[in-house]
Amino acid sequence: MPDARDHKFAIGSLPPGPGNSLTDVAGVRVGHATLHDPARGILTGVTAILPHGDDLYREKVPAAVAVINGFGKSAGLIQVAELGSIETPVLLTNSFSVAPCVDTLIRRAIAANPGIGRGQPTVNALVLECNDGYLNNIQEPAVTPADVLAAIEEAGGPRGGGPVRQGAVGAGHGMSCFGFKGGVGSSSRRIGLGGREVTVAALVLANFGRAGDLRLPDGARPHPDDGDDRPESGSAIIVIATDAPLECRQLGRLAKRAGAGLAGLGAYWGHGSGDISVAFTTARRIPADGPAILPAELLVDDHIDPLLRAAADSTAEAVLNALLAAPAMTGFLGHRRPALSSWLDRQRSPAGF
Repeated sequence: MPDARDHKFAIGSLPPGPGNSLTDVAGVRVGHATLHDPARGILTGVTAILPHGDDLYREKVPAAVAVINGFGKSAGLIQVAELGSIETPVLLTNSFSVAPCVDTLIRRAIAANPGIGRGQPTVNALVLECNDGYLNNIQEPAVTPADVLAAIEEAGGPRGGGPVRQGAVGAGHGMSCFGFKGGVGSSSRRIGLGGREVTVAALVLANFGRAGDLRLPDGARPHPDDGDDRPESGSAIIVIATDAPLECRQLGRLAKRAGAGLAGLGAYWGHGSGDISVAFTTARRIPADGPAILPAELLVDDHIDPLLRAAADSTAEAVLNALLAAPAMTGFLGHRRPALSSWLDRQRSPAGF
């Protein structure tokens, strides 16, 4: 599928990683389960992100949350904000499928650790959501535990470590963005730091933006052909991964910069928009049975600026990748979202159509 760079829309000056996706951070894996049943109006799914391939309950990773605009129904954010760690796969889905995702994560963790809740701490399932109800029959409880496990299984398999599949896949299958077909997008940046190279990468569930507000890097202002003028009421979920040695406060600073990436494209985070960012690092793990004090490297704040820029730039490019990889789609009640790539092709054709 085409991406931003195919259209000469690279964001910023920092170079991307080899796959220009979240999985450029070593060990991070992504999988999707896509549900497509037009007869029932079902266009939805689940996307699973694994910070590493081992048991996250036993080997947590440092993390932070930034709530850019808190109109949302996500689960697990409070504990991540308070304790600064992730202990389950990160799941993305639609607003009304948070419950089966949470339940499946809990049951999966208990199966691997039978003492959870009985002598061991309970487990904090992390599930984030966007409302795909324009294209998807969201009142139909389509996402099942089997779908959740399928997404996690794909993430853990051979496909999960490759470049992220983008566009109308997984949780992004029914999403809309700036009046066009939205979905899942990803991008990464490489940074020289202290004599070594680190990576900052973003994965975005793009379901936000008022039609006509999108600003492309070349200055163009695309507008879908259907005259959609509904107010901003969508959402964006951003997951930022890095292998840089950051502590939770610094990860929170990276998570906030996702907002700069969204704003650069024309988003203003309207009243009904749920825009939430989670950032984690793979630079160290927090073992469940480890010592009381862990040694750790730590980036000096005076050197964090390139990482902040990378978080903003990779977020913006991830949104463009989601838009450009997603085809036009007709969904629930005949609702339709055109493809941004088709709009661009028409603008660039000699006849203008």
